[in-house]
Amino acid sequence: MKITIIGSGYVGLVSGICLAKIGHQVICLDNDQTKIDKLNLGQIPIFEPQLKELLSEVKSQDRIKFSSNLKESVKDAKAIFIAVGTPQDEDGSADLSYVLNVAKELVQNIKDEKLVITKSTVPAGTGQKIKELFLEINPNHKASIASNPEFLREGFAIEDFMNPDRIVIGCEDQKSKEVFKEIYNYFTPEKLVFCDIITAELIKYASNSFLATKISFINEMADLCEIVGGDIKKLSQAMGLDSRIGNKFLNPGPGFGGSCFPKDILAILNVARQNNVDLSLIESVISSNQSRIDKMVKKIKKASGGNIPDKKISLLGLAFKANTDDIRYSPAIAIATKLLEQKAIIQAHDPEAIKNSKKELKEFNNIEFFDDLYLAIKDCDIIVITTEWNDYKNLDLDKIKQLTNSRIIVDLRNILDSKLAKSKGFDYSSIGSQNN
Repeated sequence: MKITIIGSGYVGLVSGICLAKIGHQVICLDNDQTKIDKLNLGQIPIFEPQLKELLSEVKSQDRIKFSSNLKESVKDAKAIFIAVGTPQDEDGSADLSYVLNVAKELVQNIKDEKLVITKSTVPAGTGQKIKELFLEINPNHKASIASNPEFLREGFAIEDFMNPDRIVIGCEDQKSKEVFKEIYNYFTPEKLVFCDIITAELIKYASNSFLATKISFINEMADLCEIVGGDIKKLSQAMGLDSRIGNKFLNPGPGFGGSCFPKDILAILNVARQNNVDLSLIESVISSNQSRIDKMVKKIKKASGGNIPDKKISLLGLAFKANTDDIRYSPAIAIATKLLEQKAIIQAHDPEAIKNSKKELKEFNNIEFFDDLYLAIKDCDIIVITTEWNDYKNLDLDKIKQLTNSRIIVDLRNILDSKLAKSKGFDYSSIGSQNN
């Protein structure tokens, strides 16, 4: 099938490349000509494991092209995905201006039957707004509107697309349903969950809100363990073995971040408020996550003897999680900012996120970025692990002892072997254990 994806950011690019992988002819569209030129040369503007290799594969098979010409790109397409950004507005709602502007362009350029699908994360009712917009501009249009939200984890996006738990599809007529079956004929029919458009739009927000709730819950349990003497690792393990709960998103840490959870839970709250629905549980999740940063800074300050000014801190990790260069709402960046404001001296390392972090933290002159992990540790007073990269799970503790006199490690991701660290003479503290 010929498919056009409008928006070549994270979601659009991954979706387009993966749709090409499963056999479709794909055009990825973007109004940033520089980005399009780089993509046509096989250059990926984001870091996502295996994405560059997969792009090279589908380009060699002539299954994907990149363009900035909307009119030409949609002319022969049977299905058109809208995958542009929905940034957070000042009131916490999703800014739909990019989605609706694309819809306006589409209705003016569509001449025959097309299936127009929102892949962007949008609040309930967006599909209806698009339908009304199409009718307003062209009452005789032949397009059908549908929703197909994405569930791609950064760092595992290709795996999530190619081996999905489910594919949520919101559509309202049999013809649209058949087009979706053709789009996703690579997958078993059981993977396809059909529903109405509003329900599909809500499923994405509800899923992310629930996962954020799990993270905040286990973080609060970790706080309780530290006070009363419990072991959060054993607690999480035992909870996760309950099939009703599951073991995912039960790892305590510095809080959730990224491009989805913080934005999506604020957006669903905004929808609820507009409709006079009380979502107090989700409101408490936001509050719990916001307070997490101050708790982490307090933990670092305690480990350093109560003093932060002029302490040389080796901060390991800047991305909001491992296997991405994304620093949006990153707990590591928030922690770094507070430490820098308190006049700490930071030696920062991250395998992929340094470039983005330099822009975010450019106002501070008391931070230095290192491409070499062990140079970031050299001569530091304290080591703080803020992102769960494999590089940090396998730290050479003997080498560290040769590089610095510091024996203080604050592990905010619980990724090191505490017994090993202590046996090597380190003052090791983690999340959710009194024996720090």
